[in-house]
Amino acid sequence: MSGIETLHEKKTKYFDIIIIGGEVVDGSLAPRKKLDIGICGDKIAEIAEPGALNDSNAKTINATGKIISPGFIDSHTHDDNALLKAPEMIPKISQGVTTVISGNCGISLAPLIPKGNLPPPLNILGPKSDFTFESLSQYILAFEHAKPTINTAMLVGHNTLRIAAVKDLTRPANKTELKLMQELLEIGMKEGAIGFSTGTYYRPSRAADESEIIALAEVISPYKGIYATHMRDEQTKIFKSMDETFETAKTAQVRVLISHHKCASPDVWGRSAETLALIHGAQKSQEVATDVYPYNAGSTILEPEYVDERIRIFISWSEPHPEMIGRDLSDIADDWGVSQKEAVERLKPGGGVYFSMDEEDVRRILSDPTSMIGSDGLPNDINPHPRLWGTFPRVLGHYCREEGLFSLETAIHKMTGLTAAYFRISDRGFIRKGNFADLVIFDEKKILDLATYSNPKKIACGIDAVFVNGSLSWLDGALTGARKGRFLKHSHR
Repeated sequence: MSGIETLHEKKTKYFDIIIIGGEVVDGSLAPRKKLDIGICGDKIAEIAEPGALNDSNAKTINATGKIISPGFIDSHTHDDNALLKAPEMIPKISQGVTTVISGNCGISLAPLIPKGNLPPPLNILGPKSDFTFESLSQYILAFEHAKPTINTAMLVGHNTLRIAAVKDLTRPANKTELKLMQELLEIGMKEGAIGFSTGTYYRPSRAADESEIIALAEVISPYKGIYATHMRDEQTKIFKSMDETFETAKTAQVRVLISHHKCASPDVWGRSAETLALIHGAQKSQEVATDVYPYNAGSTILEPEYVDERIRIFISWSEPHPEMIGRDLSDIADDWGVSQKEAVERLKPGGGVYFSMDEEDVRRILSDPTSMIGSDGLPNDINPHPRLWGTFPRVLGHYCREEGLFSLETAIHKMTGLTAAYFRISDRGFIRKGNFADLVIFDEKKILDLATYSNPKKIACGIDAVFVNGSLSWLDGALTGARKGRFLKHSHR
């Protein structure tokens, strides 16, 4: 049915699903428009003026008074293992996410079968026993067997590569180790990875020098892969870290994405105007973008060096002290009669939520044209940050509707078309004839995140329906049973 002609008047055509009555916001920044959409198989077969599509055999969905947008693309996730262990992916599909980018912050489930202990932060994905994939192709087979409800595209993580290849993680890789990492990364790119991520903030990669990262980033350059980085420092050395990021990407000739851009310390609160100015300056000579989550708190592993007693930290998980989950670190330290750093030593391995950002910085970065939306949620946390369940409705409900930070068209662009274009995810992110039918129907007056820090696993309101590859997968607050997610291999175009 690829030869369906443009419909200028009411005619009978053959569709599986027809969506009528809604206002289409297509992901491109174009103004909303009332249009009907015909779906055939996994594709958008036709987009037409209201009333122009007619097929008595098609399932008709009435979206009158609602917005129809492309499926949201979560640019920053740690869903590698969740896609296999919890393939229903309720935290994501319930908020309209149809595609996730996994393998961020230098942390990917593949390629790695650990020989020794599994050092943090890889344990945010799961236990050592879950790292069973020597190659990305093996992971893809497991993904296809699990049949998740949503799509994924994957980055290969630098921390993962270093653990697989480098004997002493306190030093840069030697020539032999670097060659092995390059080979593993090249195999991953050939097997369909979309790029390479770093997390030099974390110990397994902290000792890597710029030359090591450049040598790896150069591997992805011929494939037109993306380099995503959790920089070395988002605090007092943020400007130095940004300079390193720009220079690494320019030398390797790759596009770069600064992950979860923020000014993550009271010492640099208010300086996002300066960091964004640096980004805009770099964009004159190279491709640079950022992702951001709509909260003034982040979440990561517990380490004494991350403790700043000027900010609130509460415990999202703790292996030796699960009874402390959900409590503030300061209260735990007081109860134990120790410093917060000592309390963290007792609590780890574990994770925490760190209230390390200023709201005005969050708003400024969110509204910047360079920023796309990524949740950075941690699905393995027992008491996770609410961003896991609420990021996208929060952008639309709180920041767009309630705060008026940007238009609905801009908000959706940041969650769809901008992300698809920068990651070179073909035929998704825009409502266009011939694109895959990843779609969300939502009520712009009601959509809102309900997940909170004290109750983080609450489903957002206002999402009426979600389609993944043409299949209605979420309807009226519940799964339909359709699990049509796909592993999106990079086309290397």
